[in-house]
Amino acid sequence: MTETIRDASIPMVRALNVHKSFGDHEVLRGIDFEVPKGSVVSLLGASGSGKSTFLRCINTLERLNEGRIWVDGELVGYRVRGDKLHDLTEAEEAMQRRKTGMVFQRFNLFAHMTALENIIEAPIRVLQKSRAEAIEHAHQLLERVGLSDKYGHYPVQLSGGQQQRVAIARALAMQPELMLFDEPTSALDPELVGEVLDVMRELAESGMTMIVVTHEIGFAREVCDKVAFLHAGRIVEEGDPQQVLVHPEHERTQSFLSKVL
Repeated sequence: MTETIRDASIPMVRALNVHKSFGDHEVLRGIDFEVPKGSVVSLLGASGSGKSTFLRCINTLERLNEGRIWVDGELVGYRVRGDKLHDLTEAEEAMQRRKTGMVFQRFNLFAHMTALENIIEAPIRVLQKSRAEAIEHAHQLLERVGLSDKYGHYPVQLSGGQQQRVAIARALAMQPELMLFDEPTSALDPELVGEVLDVMRELAESGMTMIVVTHEIGFAREVCDKVAFLHAGRIVEEGDPQQVLVHPEHERTQSFLSKVL
């Protein structure tokens, strides 16, 4: 059995002493972190600081070298037998991953499928929904992200911002309890960033638990409940956005913010 804690007061995400290396390169160097249910948390830091890798560890796209991560009280990626951890099977990991939606930098839409087809694929195959039910929900999601008239369009017919909004709708179609955003606006032209951030704001207002890797400082300040700054694989500062972004204490946070603001 996987290790599961059932308690309404537990955080949606809890990371304990998380380490991750790629060969000799240590990317995460002991991450301890909690995300309360219903909160929006932003991860900031320079490129290579470990932000995206940490997200991928939460979603079991990367194996930990050391430490543990729980999502909604369930240990992810492993089961406990005695005092030892054992890897889950791919099928077991896929079942766990259903709780978590992830939106990437580069949209990752299926080019040969329309917006509607991209959204209904996983609910039909994984959740075993009927095609009619999946289509009805997909139309609702497309309306939610402001694309109700684009259901028959292929990705190549959509702007970058529209593609990213379809990607968000596709993630929401799996009815996740947690949404992970890995620099969702970094590949967009500046004039398209706002339309994606507006959708993310609406999600935050709806009570969705979100972890957002971003350089959009305004979004972090206005929408997030907590900001964490990563440097060299460690969280060096975290707290209320007003404190961290306006009155940072760590010199590395101060240096980063002086360049991006």
